[in-house]
Amino acid sequence: MIRFAFEGRCSTEDQQDPESSRAWQVTRAKALIEPHGGEIVVEYFDAGQSRAVPWQRRPKANDLLQALKDPNRGFDAVVIGEPQRAFYGNQFGLVFPLFAHYGVPLWVPEIGGPIDPNNEAHDLIMSVFGGMSKGERNRIKVRVRAAMAAQAAMEGRFLGGRPPYGYRLSDLGPHPNPAKAADGRRLHGLARCEETAPVVVRIFTEFVSGRGLFAIAEGLTRDGISCPSAHDPARNSHRTGAAWSKGAIRAILTNPRYTGRQVWNRQRKDEVLLDVEDVSLGHTTKLRWNPTDTWIWSENTAHPAIIDPKLFTDAQQLLARRGRGPGDQKTPRTRHLYVLRGAFHCGICQRKMQGHWVRNAAYYRCRYPQEYALANHIHHPSNVYVREDAVLPALDTWLATTLTPPRLTDTLDAMAATQTVPTGQNQAAERARLAIADCTAKLTRYRAALDAGADPVIVTNWIAQTQADRAAAERQLREATTDSDRRMSRDEIAALVEALGDILTALTEADPTDKAEVYRQLGLRLTYQPATQTVRAEVKINPRYRGVMVGVRGGT
Repeated sequence: MIRFAFEGRCSTEDQQDPESSRAWQVTRAKALIEPHGGEIVVEYFDAGQSRAVPWQRRPKANDLLQALKDPNRGFDAVVIGEPQRAFYGNQFGLVFPLFAHYGVPLWVPEIGGPIDPNNEAHDLIMSVFGGMSKGERNRIKVRVRAAMAAQAAMEGRFLGGRPPYGYRLSDLGPHPNPAKAADGRRLHGLARCEETAPVVVRIFTEFVSGRGLFAIAEGLTRDGISCPSAHDPARNSHRTGAAWSKGAIRAILTNPRYTGRQVWNRQRKDEVLLDVEDVSLGHTTKLRWNPTDTWIWSENTAHPAIIDPKLFTDAQQLLARRGRGPGDQKTPRTRHLYVLRGAFHCGICQRKMQGHWVRNAAYYRCRYPQEYALANHIHHPSNVYVREDAVLPALDTWLATTLTPPRLTDTLDAMAATQTVPTGQNQAAERARLAIADCTAKLTRYRAALDAGADPVIVTNWIAQTQADRAAAERQLREATTDSDRRMSRDEIAALVEALGDILTALTEADPTDKAEVYRQLGLRLTYQPATQTVRAEVKINPRYRGVMVGVRGGT
């Protein structure tokens, strides 16, 4: 018997159930290997990973590459269900040499067996599949963008996302796509929100009359008017909603949809290399503003206008004269390495402190707008800062003594003892799972009723409500089972510390980039208290932690 490892992939672009996709890929793989006495003993299947992502950045595919190095890997060969899902562009040329080096055959249905490293025809066929995969993805992208441009320009259709502040979503009936309508999907549009639309008018009016962004934001906060993230917290869970900011005011002033026209293509997704020195790492996606002449405007009014077009034009001209128009970019600043980037938090407001370079030294600073302090009724200096090199020596000393003998055993025991998930969260997660299962069963019954000839209007309403209930339950499940709440055993904690042990012994002389990675692996959190000029250092493996307080030089 030949022991095989199966490798497959299913991305969110496919609009396909990952389990169904895995099943048919496994079926194709088995049809290839079973006549030769093969059996799949282990699977490496990546769900939700785009084909453009290199193997090294796909979790399961990378696990397979690491397993190739192990002589006791547990399988003799690897089989792929479909090469176009496994390889994209030149990925085959970057990955297959590893299979050849470690002597692990790679079986592909289109080849009819294992790929011969010395067969030019095999290499050519696999290269063609990579090119076809890339071409298919590009064709999908072109078709989707063309369809969205036509829908925005000709129909003025709302294409998704959070509604702009001042609007709310309205139900426009069943989705025009029959398949989506049968699944309960609805078409939505923008309707005027009577509570927030007057605020948008106030912002435009005050700005055109000469008031600045900060003054407008401060006035709205002082009058107790909720900012966009506070008004709709469900759609803005990533924001604090503390008060109005200048950024929120500017975003409203530059949004042309307040004129009643639908506008699409204001931003684009660019794929940029992760590392120009190593193109095999692939690309990452970045959002960038498009020039205004490339925006797609609806031919007619698509939704109720909040702002008169002339008032909007006056606001844009005023912004342009101030040099703060949309797409205005400053000259990129010199990038500096901050060893403790993302770890520092302000002890007053609990926000992350930003890196700040002054006279060849790294600082961490918390700039707190006065409108935020006003909204939270706290006393916060305009700037709180602490110097990096005042913290590192004490921090490295604490880590070296806590995570190395003779205190290592006590530290591991203490960390393991704190690895508990609150009972309430366990119960919440179980309730959410039961709710999801109940919704799934209901959807199955409703679709069967549709097939049996039930009234589609009534049934689709049932389906829509049940899907909304399931989405809410899935959100509750995610909130109740975060990564930080997962229980880690003592052995897992020991393995983590052991992996960092060699670096910890040389922390004081380590390369800054290596030190930053060590701190990140440990989940380091630093909280600076400006009143006492002390920093609390925490290795946070779960919400309970052990920490140390050290004195530093800072300022306000």
